[in-house]
Amino acid sequence: MSNIIHRNLHHTPPRAVGAHGMLVRDSEGRTYIDASGGAAVSSLGHGHPDVLAAMHRQIDRVAYAHTAFFTTEPAEELAERLVARAPAGLNQVYFVSGGSEAMETALKLARQYCVETGEARRTLFIARRQSYHGNTLGALAVGGNEWRRRDFAPLLMAVPRVAPCYEYRDRGEGQSVEQYTVGLLRELETTILETGPERVIGFCAEPVVGATGGAIPPTPGYFAGVRALCDKYKILFIADEVMCGMGRTGTMFALEQDCVAPDIVAVAKGLAGGYQPIGAVIARGSLVDQLRRGSGSFQHGHTYVGHPVAAAAALAVQQVIERDGLLEAVTARGHTLRRMLGDMFGEHPHVGDIRGRGLMMAIELVDNRASKAPFAPERKLHAAIKNQAMARGLMVYPMGGTIDGLHGDHVLLAPPFIASSADLSEIVARLAEAVDAAIAQV
Repeated sequence: MSNIIHRNLHHTPPRAVGAHGMLVRDSEGRTYIDASGGAAVSSLGHGHPDVLAAMHRQIDRVAYAHTAFFTTEPAEELAERLVARAPAGLNQVYFVSGGSEAMETALKLARQYCVETGEARRTLFIARRQSYHGNTLGALAVGGNEWRRRDFAPLLMAVPRVAPCYEYRDRGEGQSVEQYTVGLLRELETTILETGPERVIGFCAEPVVGATGGAIPPTPGYFAGVRALCDKYKILFIADEVMCGMGRTGTMFALEQDCVAPDIVAVAKGLAGGYQPIGAVIARGSLVDQLRRGSGSFQHGHTYVGHPVAAAAALAVQQVIERDGLLEAVTARGHTLRRMLGDMFGEHPHVGDIRGRGLMMAIELVDNRASKAPFAPERKLHAAIKNQAMARGLMVYPMGGTIDGLHGDHVLLAPPFIASSADLSEIVARLAEAVDAAIAQV
C-alpha cells in the first residue's frame, strides 16, 4: 500500500527506475517506449548528457536563490533566449514552476494591467469550450474541460465561452473551411459584444488544443481573426502554449505558423523537457511598462520562481534544440509520423480523424466512421487503450470526453524530438495492436 495519493486511488503505477533516450524502465525490468513524452513534456528524451551536466554545474554553484533577494545567470540568459525567439513585442519573462502556474500568472498579469490602466471594470475572461488551461482555480475556471471542472464549479469565476475550432466535428456538410472559420469569429465577436467589451480582460486559447481535444489545429485564418477582434475591442489575447509550444509543433511557438503574436503567452512542458519543473509567461513589453510606471511591482509570486537549477536545465534543453537542428527534425519527423498514421489508420473503421502539427499528433476513435458516432462513454475505450499500450511497452496519452467532456475518445502522441523513423514505425505498430485489442475488449 503506497502512502502517495496516486492519480488512481485503486491502482499504484509501475515504479520507474531508469530512463534513457526514448525508453523508460520499471522495477520489474519492463521497458516502455515513451511515445507521449510523459504528458508532451520530454522533448529531448531521457538522460541527455548535456542537460545533466548543466544541472550538475549549477547545483555546484548556486542550487537555490530566492528572487526577492537575487537573480541568477541561468535565469537571465534563459529569459534573453526566450525573448529573442518570441513573437514580436514579447520581451518580458516571468518564470514559474509549471503550466498551471504559468496560466494563473498570465491571468493575474492581465488583470493587474487593466487595473493600472484605469480599466478596473474589466473583470472577465472569454475562453473556449473543450479547452484545458491548468488545474489551479483560476486556470481551471478559464478552461473548458468539463469533467475536471465539475466538482469545483462553485469555486470558479464565471467565464463566457465560445465554440472551439474543431473542424472534424463542427464544420457542416457543404460548409467551406472559410465559412466555418468566419462563423467561429462571428460567435466570438457576438460574445464580446453581449458580455460588454469594456468588461473583458482577455481571450484565452490553446493554438493547438492539447489533452482535452487531442492535437486539434486551428483552421487557416482563425487566429488572425482572433487577433483582429482583440485589437478592435482592446482586449488581450492570451495564448496557452504550455503543451504545443517550445518546438513541439515544429516552430518554437505554435502561433508562428499562424503569423500571429499574442499579448501574453504561457509555456512550460517542453521548456526544460522534464528535467526540472519550470514554466514561463512571456508578455508584451508595453504591459509590463505600465506596471513599471504605476505600482512598480507585479503583485504575484511563488517560492520557487526562477529556480536556478530549473533555469539551467531549461537553458541547456533549448541550446541542444538549436544546436542539433531539432525544430527542423520535428517538422520532418512530424510529416513521417502523419504518413505512418495515415497508412495504418487511414481506412480503419474506428478511426475518424488523424490530426496535429509536428510531433503533436492524435487519432480520434469512433464507433461508426460514416456517422462519426463516438463509443459509449461507459465503455471507457481510452482507458482500455492505455492499458493495452502499456502491456505492449508503449506509453501514449489517451483521453475521453473529446467531444463535450463526456463523449468521444482520442489518443495523443507526442514523442521526443530525437525520435527516429524506426522509433515512429514501432510506435505506430504497437499503437495499432493496442487499439484493436482495446476495441475488442470493450
